Amino acid sequence: MSVECRLHHFPLDPFSRQVRLALGEKRLRFHETIWRYWEGPEELQALNPSGLPPVLVEERTGERLVICESRAILEYLEERYGDPPLLSNSDLVERVEARRILNWFDRKFDFEVNSLLLHEKMEKRLLGVGAPELAALRSGRSALRAHLEYIESLLSARHWLAGRQVSLADIGAGAHISVIDYFGEIPWDEFPATKIWYAKLKSRPCFRPLLADRYSGMTPAAHYDDLDF
Repeated sequence: MSVECRLHHFPLDPFSRQVRLALGEKRLRFHETIWRYWEGPEELQALNPSGLPPVLVEERTGERLVICESRAILEYLEERYGDPPLLSNSDLVERVEARRILNWFDRKFDFEVNSLLLHEKMEKRLLGVGAPELAALRSGRSALRAHLEYIESLLSARHWLAGRQVSLADIGAGAHISVIDYFGEIPWDEFPATKIWYAKLKSRPCFRPLLADRYSGMTPAAHYDDLDF
């Protein structure tokens, strides 16, 4: 049975990046459509009532499945395409921990870090609503440091964020952190365990398309696509 996948996304959206990483890790080919979602395109809203990416459309013979939002897509990919697994097949504790950490980044990191740093450095440019506010940048950087300290503590006793193997925790965290790193906001040398973890993650084949991302008017940090920093 032939299967055709199309991912509707925005390259610098952390949630879209989660799906791209998962598709890459599972070696699934897909076509892509990039949306300027902040302009409210009707076609994207027809696919997802929220009007937000990512949306995965999978077409099989006689079947068309539209899956909206990153968490639903990640869970679908794990259930439909289990090999290689991104949730441990043998360790319930690691599966629970991977889901917890993924949720941490999607809620807490997104609210405390992305809503400030990415809003000021990316969304304002996309929307054309003025220069970044220094107070908001300071608050976002302070929150980022607290999160990096937490990641550092996890990695002091683990190979990967949730345990012994790469999981949805690493995919989710790496997607969020990669966009922050695009804008050069991470003090890598102050967090050596996190730096090693991220270097391992971005050396995986699934990460290569992300490192090639460029968006008009927003140049990435010089080290962004350097596997050795």
